[in-house]
Amino acid sequence: MDNILERIGLNITIIREQQGLTQEKLAELAGLHRAYIGQIERGEKNIGLRNLEKIAIALDVDIRVLVDTSQVDS
Repeated sequence: MDNILERIGLNITIIREQQGLTQEKLAELAGLHRAYIGQIERGEKNIGLRNLEKIAIALDVDIRVLVDTSQVDS
């Protein structure tokens, strides 16, 4: 996996699933649209820092966890 957007999206997906959240619930918690969450998780959208922060807050993780690509297989 060589795309930073895909790696961040995968981190969000993994954490969301570990917490037992649906994309819809994460979107609600973050104040974002469910379709937008799906696009982020698939690496289709270039996520802005404000929205990344909203997702980090909704997942109750530090924003650095979402951008840490060292745990993701390339």
